[in-house]
Amino acid sequence: MNTMNAVHQSLHIPAAGTVLEADIGLPGSPGGAVLFAHGSGSGRHSPRNRYVADELNRAGLATVLADLLTREEEQVDILTTALRFDIELLATRVMALTDWMSDNGPTAGLSLGLFGASTGAAAALIAAATRPATVHTVVSRGGRPDLADAHLPAVRQPTLLIVGERDPVVIELNHQAMTRLGGEKRLAIIPGASHLFEEPGALEHVARLARDWFLRYLSEHH
Repeated sequence: MNTMNAVHQSLHIPAAGTVLEADIGLPGSPGGAVLFAHGSGSGRHSPRNRYVADELNRAGLATVLADLLTREEEQVDILTTALRFDIELLATRVMALTDWMSDNGPTAGLSLGLFGASTGAAAALIAAATRPATVHTVVSRGGRPDLADAHLPAVRQPTLLIVGERDPVVIELNHQAMTRLGGEKRLAIIPGASHLFEEPGALEHVARLARDWFLRYLSEHH
């Protein structure tokens, strides 16, 4: 395992007719790569996602934190909240980013996992269903897998759904999604945690679960 400090760089990645901003974290000799698919009102600067990404870097995994909306779209979404629920748009961009990662730059040839939060989790699951040869595993944090409904049976990759104990609506939605996922799956409920995992120790628990899951399923393809 490589615990060296990761090298960080910012990139502009062409994706489905637009260009998305992304931050990449690259440890020496990475054992796999994880794309973060953010949900509503969140992006690559989210401290929660950056914390998880840093933990994955420390474990020897490369990370790509990309904004799924352009800055102009973000401004529209702040006013209308329409784009954050345009799961088809978000999924198309996640697919374009995974295609770029598997073929280009420092992540080319690495086994790929997806980490989705909120509505980004639905986009990640659709991308997994549509890119079975490229995407090897998915982790969802406080996600809305129900929004990927029709695609869930086609997700054959090992999938970990992480939900806070004090987020009952999302727990129920994840329970329902679990029954429809097509591959190996696990639902992990974090004790005492609410939707944003802001309670002491909650995010650390998320990061540990995600790290162990990715290390297990990405190393199989390494």
